[in-house]
Amino acid sequence: MYDKKSLKAEEFINHEEVLRTLDYAEKNKNNLELINEILEKARPTHVGRETFCKGLTHEEASVLLACEDKGILQKIYDLAQEIKESFYGQRIVIFAPLYLSNYCVNGCVYCPYHNQNHHIPRKKLTQEEVKAEVIALQDMGHKRLAIESGEDPVNNPIEYILECINTIYSIKHKNGAIRRVNVNIAATTVENYRKLKEAGIGTYILFQETYHKESYEKLHPTGPKHNYAYHTEAMDRAMEGGIDDVGLGVLFGLERYKYEFAALLMHAEHLEAVHGVGPHTISVPRVKKADDIDPNAFDNGIDDETFAKIVALTRIAVPYTGIIISTRETQTVREKLLQLGVSQVSGASRTSVGGYTEEERPVETEQFDVSDQRTLDEVVRWLMERGHIPSFCTACYREGRTGDRFMSLCKTGQIQNCCQPNALITLKEFLMDYASEETKKIGEEFIKKELDKIQGVNEAVYKALTNNLKEIENGKRDFRF
Repeated sequence: MYDKKSLKAEEFINHEEVLRTLDYAEKNKNNLELINEILEKARPTHVGRETFCKGLTHEEASVLLACEDKGILQKIYDLAQEIKESFYGQRIVIFAPLYLSNYCVNGCVYCPYHNQNHHIPRKKLTQEEVKAEVIALQDMGHKRLAIESGEDPVNNPIEYILECINTIYSIKHKNGAIRRVNVNIAATTVENYRKLKEAGIGTYILFQETYHKESYEKLHPTGPKHNYAYHTEAMDRAMEGGIDDVGLGVLFGLERYKYEFAALLMHAEHLEAVHGVGPHTISVPRVKKADDIDPNAFDNGIDDETFAKIVALTRIAVPYTGIIISTRETQTVREKLLQLGVSQVSGASRTSVGGYTEEERPVETEQFDVSDQRTLDEVVRWLMERGHIPSFCTACYREGRTGDRFMSLCKTGQIQNCCQPNALITLKEFLMDYASEETKKIGEEFIKKELDKIQGVNEAVYKALTNNLKEIENGKRDFRF
């Protein structure tokens, strides 16, 4: 039985409810009257300086996904862009993954780290190697990381993860500092989530891979990850453990995309119903080539147009969430998706253990093929040239604006009063400390134009921000609104 308030995986992600939803969507995919009503419901409303969005249910969003009308598709794209700009403006957060260990006891058939892969070199970073990786990332200009690790209770116990987090936060190199560590590790216990919270993590991220239980169990034939319920219920345990910002995601290509999309939104609705806080982020990776993984072996791959539609509808259905697109995707794909709802991107990523200290990108231990291989400087310049504000901001976490406190600001659009100035502050730091001369020149002009937009609209913010930017030029760092 479907019950979004249940704490049982097969009730809040109910197979029969997903099938019913897909049947309803198929029957109504040409019902233009209903479709336009759904689009109108999702449109932002503005009251003074506040913006409100109702979002969509999994059923409503699935109808839009099923619709193949080209005119409706354009309306979907336009609305997604409007909603994204209402809540996040032109700000794009930048981060990098840091792989700690590729030891893993699971048998996931889509990941080269699976325990049956006996020819991939296995590696686990020592604390000195963690330090070297972090310094390399700081020297690029990164301020926030997402740490990644295989599941192995012997090689990668929670104590190792906690030690790595402590090491990362302790390193201050020149003007560099990692100000926020997000964590993407296997489902664990409430007690361990409490330990992660106490270590000062940002968001706890866990990809579901697929919500289709039968497929999930086949794709995870061995290891603790085989337990569908334990994995799917992890976010509830994380929140019970005090982590109030969690990140969802599916790996598109493993199962039928319409099924995954509906179930993903059901998971978001569940978190909102039970905890009062939906997902802080939603990631949308697609299966990619890796060491012994051929993406063509999975028969549910989606083309770029379908992928773009999924991203746009995710933004419309869950307007407040941060949508993440990684370097799995090409520059061309990422560029399009930035207009359709994406608000976070990785930059200069290396998906191998110890990859950042190598002069050449090591490919033999990569978790997946990196399609966008540009430097961080090139990514920052690219974003500005297309009108986006590259942001290395971590202020909300350090100011206590997390969970329901963040969402209360985000759901009214008020978070932009913090986000835009914080983005410009961290961009200024990057320009002063790490940027090439070309990027710095473009960046200084870009900041000036953004300041002109703020002046006259919010004079207090303009004055404070102008002063902060001057202080950064004088050598001070880490201002935040």
